[in-house]
Amino acid sequence: MTFSHKSVLLEETIEGLNIKPEGIYVDGTLGGGGHSYEIAGRLTTGRLIGIDQDEDAILAAGNRLADYSDKVTIVRSNYEAMKQVLKDLGISKVDGIVLDLGVSSYQLDTVERGFSYKYDTELDMRMDRRQSLTAKDIVNEYSETELYHMIKDYGEDQFAKNIAKHIVKERQNAPILTTYQLNDIIKNAIPAKIRANGGHPSKKTFQAIRIACNRELDVLRDTLDDMVDLLNPEGRLCIITFHSLEDRIVKNAFRKSENPCTCPSDFPVCVCGKQPKGKVITRKPILPSDEELKENKRSKSAKLRIFEKL
Repeated sequence: MTFSHKSVLLEETIEGLNIKPEGIYVDGTLGGGGHSYEIAGRLTTGRLIGIDQDEDAILAAGNRLADYSDKVTIVRSNYEAMKQVLKDLGISKVDGIVLDLGVSSYQLDTVERGFSYKYDTELDMRMDRRQSLTAKDIVNEYSETELYHMIKDYGEDQFAKNIAKHIVKERQNAPILTTYQLNDIIKNAIPAKIRANGGHPSKKTFQAIRIACNRELDVLRDTLDDMVDLLNPEGRLCIITFHSLEDRIVKNAFRKSENPCTCPSDFPVCVCGKQPKGKVITRKPILPSDEELKENKRSKSAKLRIFEKL
């Protein structure tokens, strides 16, 4: 299957980056190269570093960006290693960083990757297939308590406790190996009335397992400060999220970088000495236009937030 992923909020992100033709930019989630292609096309003497952990994405983006090979460097890695990747390339500061978080259309629609509850295949969900941990390992090896907290915290599913209980019960009979096996277990753990009126019963649990398998929230939370520190003055960090858990992390990190003061609110002056690193450009997140929503239904939950370095 050809790597296909329609970049969400593309125009808004490119505008938000405020690209300088001579600047250095990082696409930390390269994917099919949609955002990178638009960035590279606006560079003259500038440079773009594209990072992705998915081998298929690396190959696809390399083909798409072939015309800009003189100004593009592609690295297979997780964006959590961005600081080290740039150091290895002799780069200390950049003028802009973009992250398009979540799972790509290609990953969802490639059956054997096991990301989707819509296809019957082996449970996998690894964005980087070099790692050993898979969704199958999580489902069969996590304790009931760990499964419960994962589904509750990452999937925000009100039936997390019952789903975890059913998973543990079923795997005592035989290992849970496929997406459809897991679908059936989740379905039986959710009341019929809820199933009839809600969306697909597996959606939230599959999201939770994927997040846990790829450490998505931990990576985001642990690297936001580094990304802000990597920016040159007036450099911008643009992040597209697809669910409330990601968006909350980004929103809070941006606010903290804008106002890091830890002094009590009744102090007349700041004594902690912590200085703002920049300013939040988007007081409210930028959402897809009606036109984009019609063209790409997967853009529905996308939110773009932008931070500018002082």
